[in-house]
Amino acid sequence: MKLQYLEPVASITADCVIFGFDGKKMEVLLIKRGSEPEAGKWALPGGFMERRETLDEAATRVLEQLTGVSNIYIEQFHSFSKIDRHPISRVITVGYYALIDSTNQKLKPSWHASETKWFEINKIPKLGFDHAEIFQAALNTLKKEMAIRPIGFELLPTKFTLTDLQNLYEIILEEDLDRRNFRRKILSMGILTELKEVRKGAHIGATLYKFDKKEYNRLKSQGFSYNL
Repeated sequence: MKLQYLEPVASITADCVIFGFDGKKMEVLLIKRGSEPEAGKWALPGGFMERRETLDEAATRVLEQLTGVSNIYIEQFHSFSKIDRHPISRVITVGYYALIDSTNQKLKPSWHASETKWFEINKIPKLGFDHAEIFQAALNTLKKEMAIRPIGFELLPTKFTLTDLQNLYEIILEEDLDRRNFRRKILSMGILTELKEVRKGAHIGATLYKFDKKEYNRLKSQGFSYNL
């Protein structure tokens, strides 16, 4: 019996939730759409997967085309397939979240983005399509993942203080952490390298650290469990 294949019922897109941290607040990068549908509305950077690329490749390309951002941590987290989520045709999107130090990024909107802007995660405007749902799902995923994996370091500069790190976790987890316990726990893991540097202009004791990814991977291969 000869197999018969039906025509595809939907197009596939990749939508990206780009989180940034400027040392004081968590932000999300949004674009203002310059074309229909939803022209003039703020939205997540996203676009269609092309015929000869994977979803991961599509997400990376879309990020660079719409925002100018490249070479950053990006991870797939969920798919969204409500029948009426797109006003013109059936579109299934796969959500990605990306993590960057937002203090060191030069944005350059292009393609169908007329503007690119950072918004605090609790002050985002009304979003087009179902992007508010996608954003919330990404934020929930980030909160869970940061507690069990050291992905939070992707949001910090290469050199950071323990106060920077604690501020980041308090903002993401939305809770105050005991300073002494937090520092004791993170230092006991053995995955931070203390530098012989202090932050210029900072108070006494603002020692700088670096995340030792190589040591983390070595410990992980031996069964180490990151848990904050």
